[in-house]
Amino acid sequence: MSLISKCLTTSAEPSFSLSIPLLNLLRACRTVKNLQQVHTHIIQKGYEQDHFIINQFISLCNTFSSDISYATSVFESVIQPNVYVWNTLIKGYSKHSSFADCFLILKQMKRSMNVIPDKYTFPSLVKSCSSALALREGQAVHGLIVRYGTDGDVFVGSSLIDLYGKCNQIEYARRIFDEMPLRNEVTWTAMVVGYIYFGDLSQAKKLFDEMPHKNIASWNAMISAFVKFGDLLSARKLFDSMPGKDVVSFTTMIDGYAKAGDMASARFLFDQSFDRDIISWSALISGYAQNGQPNEALKIFHEMLSMNVRPDEFIMVSLMCACSQLGRLDLANWVEHYMSQNSFDLNQVHIAATLVDMNAKCGNMERATMLFEGMPKRDLVSYCSMIQGLSIHGCGSQAVVFFDRMLNEGLVPDDVSLKVILTACSRAELVKEGCRIFNLMINKYPVKPSPDHYACVVDLLGRSGKLKDAYELIRSMPIEPHAGAWGALLGACKLHCDIEVGKKVSHRLFELEPQNTGNYVLLSDIYAAANRWLDVALLRQKMSEKGLKKIPGCSWV
Repeated sequence: MSLISKCLTTSAEPSFSLSIPLLNLLRACRTVKNLQQVHTHIIQKGYEQDHFIINQFISLCNTFSSDISYATSVFESVIQPNVYVWNTLIKGYSKHSSFADCFLILKQMKRSMNVIPDKYTFPSLVKSCSSALALREGQAVHGLIVRYGTDGDVFVGSSLIDLYGKCNQIEYARRIFDEMPLRNEVTWTAMVVGYIYFGDLSQAKKLFDEMPHKNIASWNAMISAFVKFGDLLSARKLFDSMPGKDVVSFTTMIDGYAKAGDMASARFLFDQSFDRDIISWSALISGYAQNGQPNEALKIFHEMLSMNVRPDEFIMVSLMCACSQLGRLDLANWVEHYMSQNSFDLNQVHIAATLVDMNAKCGNMERATMLFEGMPKRDLVSYCSMIQGLSIHGCGSQAVVFFDRMLNEGLVPDDVSLKVILTACSRAELVKEGCRIFNLMINKYPVKPSPDHYACVVDLLGRSGKLKDAYELIRSMPIEPHAGAWGALLGACKLHCDIEVGKKVSHRLFELEPQNTGNYVLLSDIYAAANRWLDVALLRQKMSEKGLKKIPGCSWV
């Protein structure tokens, strides 16, 4: 039975009167297709000029679809829409379109006869400006608010506080807050959030404590602030003292723990949460993937599927990252097949880039290349995925070709992409190419070499047997080299049995990492390879005096 038939059978009247049947039809709508069915009957029965019915209709259009064109076409069929219909259309534009389009609608509204913007007109416009951080346009709306005398309304004032707070005009926001004759929980929360955006956590907490009445949004805002500033102890304390928690409260804490690497606490709260939405699942799955626990990410994903929760694109991206870490081609193929079968748009930039990365790291360079070449726009992330994949699978020369192609396309490398290509050169012992790229980094691109970049070049020179050049590079570094650079060189000294450089490097490492037995073992191996057993014995005696012990290997692993 169709939607129309179902509603008609429950109606007391067989014909479409203005009241019960049409409203029943609208309340029963769940999709745009349902609305289109009802729209036909509205037109047939001559109610396309009824402001109440059309207002309800446009409101549902805004709810069910992000495409504002259908709602606009319905609106344009109304000869003289009243202010409520105008406001509903503006609300839809503020939700689904740009603030520039919202201003065009406002301009048309002001030109229409017998309609004056009211206190319900402006919050949507201000919200649109806030979302775009469009301060100048927001100030223009503020001027109209004063002109039309709606600045005393609590919701209008709250929207202005939100605008100025998000645009870092905290003094203006506070002035509006202090001058408001009436404030509610929304007003107080907007001011608290303004201080959070401004970076003043202490003032936000002070104002939060002064709030006469707090709603759940107020609590969640403050918890989110503590999480944002990395104060998980205060966030958890506030979370535990909440009089009532919702899914946002739990998800905020789960996400905070996940980003801090505390997956045990994240999982505990996830299991304790009484209600879970797709964002909760996403926070946990991405947390496991980002913290190097891909198997746990897969387990949670399958648990989610077993509960008939359909993943969104963000969960699939996290799942692909987990597959990349595992390097399992069978899983990669399953994930891609699942996405194709479930109507995910594989051409979205972030999805396409993650697909390239997953296939490259799982060894399917042919598929990765095909996906890469099919991308409408390639960025640094997609290029890095290809370069890293080629490097992992022993194709260092091709990785350099891709890097040069990236430069020819006008993309400017950042510190991450330069580290990826230098690592690729090191693995493949491409000394000439690696030194060329490092020189480009120093002389051409606005990226200051970090200790990690120097460590890559040291490793490159060391692997290639240029130990003295690597040692001189470390000594000439304008920044203090970390243990990783010295360690890479000591490993190269072992590889090439260079006792002279090895002794110098190891002594520096002993200063940097006095408790790291691995450095002593490496130097001992260098001595042993040269049959200098007395030096081996002396070094082991030194380790014993310092209370250091070599960690025994476990052959059964």
